[in-house]
Amino acid sequence: MEADYIVVGAGSAGCAIAYRLAEAGKRVIVLEHGGTDAGPFIKMPAALSYPMNMPRYDWGYQTEPEPHMGGRRMACPRGKVIGGSSSINGMIYVRGHARDYDTWAEMGAQGWSYADVLPYFRRMEHWHGDDGCGTWRGTDGPLHITRGRRDNPLFEAFIEAGSQAGYGRTEDYNGHRQEGFGAFEMTIWKGQRWSAADAYLKPALKRENCSLVRGLVERVHIENGRATGVWIRRGGGEADLIRARAEVVLSAGAINSPKLLMLSGIGPAQHLVQHGLPVVVDRAGVGQNLQDHLELYIQYAAKQPVSLAPYWSLWGKALVGTQWVLTRSGLGASNQFEACGFIRSRAGIDYPDIQFHFLPIAVRYDGSVSASGHGFQAHVGPMRSKSRGRVALTSSDPAAAPSILFNYMSHEEDWHDFRKAIRLTREIFQQPAMQAYAGDELLPGADLASDDALDDVIREHAESAYHPSGTCRMGQRNDPAAVVDPENRVIGVDGLRLADSSIFPQVTNGNTNAPSIMVGEKAADHILGRDPLPRDNRGPWIAPDWEQAQRETPLPTAAQ
Repeated sequence: MEADYIVVGAGSAGCAIAYRLAEAGKRVIVLEHGGTDAGPFIKMPAALSYPMNMPRYDWGYQTEPEPHMGGRRMACPRGKVIGGSSSINGMIYVRGHARDYDTWAEMGAQGWSYADVLPYFRRMEHWHGDDGCGTWRGTDGPLHITRGRRDNPLFEAFIEAGSQAGYGRTEDYNGHRQEGFGAFEMTIWKGQRWSAADAYLKPALKRENCSLVRGLVERVHIENGRATGVWIRRGGGEADLIRARAEVVLSAGAINSPKLLMLSGIGPAQHLVQHGLPVVVDRAGVGQNLQDHLELYIQYAAKQPVSLAPYWSLWGKALVGTQWVLTRSGLGASNQFEACGFIRSRAGIDYPDIQFHFLPIAVRYDGSVSASGHGFQAHVGPMRSKSRGRVALTSSDPAAAPSILFNYMSHEEDWHDFRKAIRLTREIFQQPAMQAYAGDELLPGADLASDDALDDVIREHAESAYHPSGTCRMGQRNDPAAVVDPENRVIGVDGLRLADSSIFPQVTNGNTNAPSIMVGEKAADHILGRDPLPRDNRGPWIAPDWEQAQRETPLPTAAQ
């Protein structure tokens, strides 16, 4: 088999690339190890905790013992299914802040400032908002984006509490103003998850010039310094070579893309030699610069019976599931993340560095629910950790899992930032709008207030938000730490591009699915040799007194 382009990985970026290349008339083969996304565990939004814990859909990766997290091995779910992690994630849609992309450009990713990427966000979106913010949004793209109904009174109470705490409201955090509290957006359409497979891959596969091949990609085939194909093993037989007439595009994600580069002889020379691999290109940055978001669940008991706790029983889940199967409506049609907030942790920071996900039930990602019954929680954590980790090989065997070390909380400033996030969250839940609902603090517990006590809570309870990125950093070709240049070309090899969250120079502010799809959209234009979309030079809302004030409106002295 051969094609003009081989796309490795049917995830968020890979699906977008395949769609745009096929749309342009190119012959495309998409390679994916995972299988179908059919079935209620993926399609039903409220079932989001299931697919990321199922070996059928998830690579099942775990970290090495994290030295600053009490030696815990932490889960690192990655989608092994068409749609990739967009088929197992929480379906939350966050572009990131404009300043994120301006920072990328300052770090060497020229052509990736906010003015450059905003047109690509608009191209990919089919936004269903109706509050007058539409000029910042796209309305005819492949990716459907909606908002929940926010029927539960806890959602509005949380948003109002954030406003009362002095942070104000945002009508559209993906538009002009991110800072403040408002409605969350989700990749859900007509009551079902709307993944990158739904938006991009399935329409692409309806064209005669695009096909999907399933199997484990073992390495990129490189001849005389040029990528000319990919070795893939299907079933128990020998590996086959699929050739690319034009280019190979890696979109295997922040964990598997650096792994594939190293198996192909592209990476830190000493590490490759350790595993008996030939050194094609000595590239020190491959697998380095690993970043993520950590979050803690701040949980409260509810004074009133308004949470989703009754539906967490076997009969409750059956009732929700039955309604969804029959009508694609009800509680099963939402991820239940319908309210959010973005705030700055201190004066002198010009854009938000803390994100809140509000959930009207006190429950962990592993499915265990609070013993006290009715409750709610806010997931909170700093957005721009200074800690950096790495992805490394454990073997030259392509089937072996890589070694993953995020090195969470290895920078002293992260501890200060996380404590501040917890304390600011408590302050929000003490506002008048929450007083009718907020009972006892369940986690961390109101008696845990000192720095040492909060550090112990973080060490024991903080979890990944599942936003790994940065392991094949984009930058200038003369930057020894960069892996790809600003046109997504892998430095040192011709005919090889890379586009997914691994190229992020710095993790974006919020959930990473939307930026990953945007990377695929923009990379497709680079691959096709097209001029980028015209820049959109509108600037974001920045608090006018950000240098002197931590929030928009000061709290009364007694409340501080």
